[in-house]
Amino acid sequence: MFSCWLSRLCRGLSTPTGRVTHLIQGSLSRRLMLSSQRRIPELSSFVARTNTCGELRSSHLGQEVTLCGWIQYRRQNIFLVLRDFHGLVQVVIPQDESAASVKKILCEAPMESVVQVSGTVISRPPGQENPKMPTGEIEIKVKSAQLLNTCKKLPFEIKDFVKKTEALRLQYRYLDLRSFQMQYNLRLRSRMVMKMREYLCNLHGFVDIETPTLFKRTPGGAKEFVIPSREPGKFYCLPQSPQQFKQLLMVGGLDRYFQVARCYRDEGSRPDRQPEFTQIDIEMSFVDQIGIRSLIEGLLQYSWPSDKDPVVVPFPSMTFAEALASYGTDKPDTRFGMKKYLKRKDIESLRKLAADHFNQEVLPVFPKANRNWNSPVAKSIMEEQRSELIRLMEIQEDGVVLLTAGEHRKACSVLGKLRLECADLLEARGLVLRDPALFSFLWVVDFPLFLPKEENPGELESAHHPFTAPHPSDIHLLHTEPKQVRSQHYDLVLNGNEIGGGSIRIHDAELQRYILATLLKEDVKLLSHLLQALDFGAPPHGGIALGLDRLICLVTGAPSIRDVIAFPKSFRGHDLMSNAPDSLPPEELKPYHIQVSWPADSEAEKSSLNQPYHPES
Repeated sequence: MFSCWLSRLCRGLSTPTGRVTHLIQGSLSRRLMLSSQRRIPELSSFVARTNTCGELRSSHLGQEVTLCGWIQYRRQNIFLVLRDFHGLVQVVIPQDESAASVKKILCEAPMESVVQVSGTVISRPPGQENPKMPTGEIEIKVKSAQLLNTCKKLPFEIKDFVKKTEALRLQYRYLDLRSFQMQYNLRLRSRMVMKMREYLCNLHGFVDIETPTLFKRTPGGAKEFVIPSREPGKFYCLPQSPQQFKQLLMVGGLDRYFQVARCYRDEGSRPDRQPEFTQIDIEMSFVDQIGIRSLIEGLLQYSWPSDKDPVVVPFPSMTFAEALASYGTDKPDTRFGMKKYLKRKDIESLRKLAADHFNQEVLPVFPKANRNWNSPVAKSIMEEQRSELIRLMEIQEDGVVLLTAGEHRKACSVLGKLRLECADLLEARGLVLRDPALFSFLWVVDFPLFLPKEENPGELESAHHPFTAPHPSDIHLLHTEPKQVRSQHYDLVLNGNEIGGGSIRIHDAELQRYILATLLKEDVKLLSHLLQALDFGAPPHGGIALGLDRLICLVTGAPSIRDVIAFPKSFRGHDLMSNAPDSLPPEELKPYHIQVSWPADSEAEKSSLNQPYHPES
């Protein structure tokens, strides 16, 4: 028997590798297809309920069910609406004396109390159906009820249409999470991440690997959070991304890495940023830009929610120079052009905005066919130049052109911001330029490898990060004109928002050392481990990171990424629910060999740490 088994094993091992791979992949694909078609989540397994509130329909008539949820609404002590994560259902409160104890529980429990009810699914009386509720054809005739927990007076109602300040929502986040919108956002996020894992790991052989959270300072980039250690004068830093680790994994031969990675930046929150955020982090060996872009297009197509219009691939692409020249930004919103009309007061508003916020003069031109131009600069523009401007700009009758002068990047940036301001003005009047149901993807490529530092234009900094490889066609310029070198950096833009960025990396140690030490003037000792690894047979590699919070925010149409994160920070980076960050007494700081050095005028601030906490308004 053993020899028979061994011979079958040997025959299997002698099968050509490509054939085995093909069979495995084919079998895996079929299993995934079947599982996605047949598998329905068991939402009531392992728990006290038999069904969820939102799943009951006319097909359940006559069934005995047990439901658990929150009391959302009660009417005349005859009906109540029970809510759970899945939806709402109407419950009939028994009125006969034999069920007095049940009536007492259901009539006296405050709103948002948690109850368990058991009863029969019955039809609603004719004419009392509610077509706006998925469960609107049925109701529950209760036989027994149990009060699982009572609820005190709430700071706000658990209803999506009730307006709450964001500070109040964040202070009582655990209550805000009960809303249907937050439930939808977080559950959709979970489903998309699960589909991404399936696509990467099951269909394309990626390995899900966790990388360290405690690391060291990285040259360049955003400010990092500093973590003290028990060794005097030595600190950890929280990583801005797993960038170095994923490159080291390629050196280690892991070949295809992926992680749902937590990342950290010590900067103030904005509508599209948080001090801690999540990204879908990916790295591959032996790949080029086209390979990475194709992978991401397939990933988004596979994981895209079924209730949205399907993603169409391939995504269009545009060079950085084209994006800047045409849209004034490297993340253009391509859902709209700019072919609508503005009023004279709008033009003046735009000019004032440019002067007040960007210190830039903007002049309007109203080119009209066969008529004099109405503009302060009309006298300065020759007839041939007017005709050429009309041709290049494809100007139509009654159109308007905004002109500005200055350094190319700055001038383009101002005009790009004014383009978005124009869209705001027009949409305020009811014109739909940026359809929230339309998802317009765009790859932006051929970024510059370096930019002049703002504080010292004579020095260079990385446009992406210092590990990005130069464009093969521009390598010869590195030693003579580094500012002219393009990079192998690519960004993915969705509706005017950058949702992903990546690059082909430098895998040659000497080239990496030259860029760090000579061009960027960075201390290479901070990256000695990476430079050493590149010397030990590093394969060509590249990758990308998708901003998960921002992506889900756009998919759900949420106004802020804080609406797609379970426990986000406020604008100032505070957790309003727990009052973090918080102070520590000196005795707890002593093992870390640090002490707080208070500014001379901060005695009042010191004492305020012991006062009651008041959340941000």
